[in-house]
Amino acid sequence: MLFVQYPELLKKLIADLLGIPLEDIGQFVIRNPEMPPENLGDKFCRLDINMVVNGQRVDLEIQVCNEGDYPERVMYYWAREFSSALLTGQGYSSLPRTIVISIIDFPLFECEEYHSFFQPLEITRHTLLSDKMGFHFFELPKLPSDVGGDDMLLLWLSLFKAETEEELEKIKEMEVPVMSQAINAYYTITASSEFREKERLRAKARHDEAQALHNARREEKLEIAQKMMDMDMPFDKIAKATGLTPAEIESLRIPI
Repeated sequence: MLFVQYPELLKKLIADLLGIPLEDIGQFVIRNPEMPPENLGDKFCRLDINMVVNGQRVDLEIQVCNEGDYPERVMYYWAREFSSALLTGQGYSSLPRTIVISIIDFPLFECEEYHSFFQPLEITRHTLLSDKMGFHFFELPKLPSDVGGDDMLLLWLSLFKAETEEELEKIKEMEVPVMSQAINAYYTITASSEFREKERLRAKARHDEAQALHNARREEKLEIAQKMMDMDMPFDKIAKATGLTPAEIESLRIPI
C-alpha cells in the first residue's frame, strides 16, 4: 500500500536497489497496483510489486518467512514474468530484460554479504550468457548494526527490517529527507480506514486458516484412533498415541 500509493518513493527505492541514478529512470510503471484480498491470508507473507522500468521488467518480492526452495521459487517468478512478455508474432529478441529483486527476512546463502546478484555465466570463462536474466537478493538479517545516513541502500533495507516504531524513529532522527518522507507516509497509511480493513481481513484469514488446520489435525487423529480401535488396542495406548481424550475415543465406538 505504501509504495503503490506513493510511487515516487517506490521509484527512489528501485533506483537504490538496482544501483542506478534516479534521474536515469524515465519509464516507470506499476503493473499490479491492487493488492488481491486473497493475498492477505498468505501465512508466508509474500508480497510482490511488478514494474516496468526503462523497458525492463522488475519484480520486487518481499518475503518474511523461508518456505524452503526459495531460489527455485524466484526462478519460477522470473520465468513467469519473462515468458509472459512475449506477444504473439514477436521474435525472441524482443523479450525484455527481467530482474527479480528479493528482500527477505531470513539468511539464504552461506556468506557474510547481505546483497547477492546472480546472472547466467559460463562456469570456466565466466562469459555472460544473457543480461536478460538477473536476481538480486537482499538478506535483512545480515545488515550491519550501524547504518550511516549517507548509505541510501542500507537505510531502505533498515526501514524494511524495522519491527518497532522506536526503530523507525531512530531512522527518522537521521534527518534524511527520503527516509522521513517514507516513514511519515507509513504512519499515514497505517492510520487509514483502508489499512485497518485490510488488517481485519488478514486477521480473519489467519484465524480461519488456524481453525481449518485444527479441524484437519483432529480429523487425522480420529482416523488414527479408529484404526487402532479396529485393532483392539487399549484406550490408554490410543489416547497416548493420538492425544485424544477418553470421551473422544469412546465416541468412535460403533453402537451395537
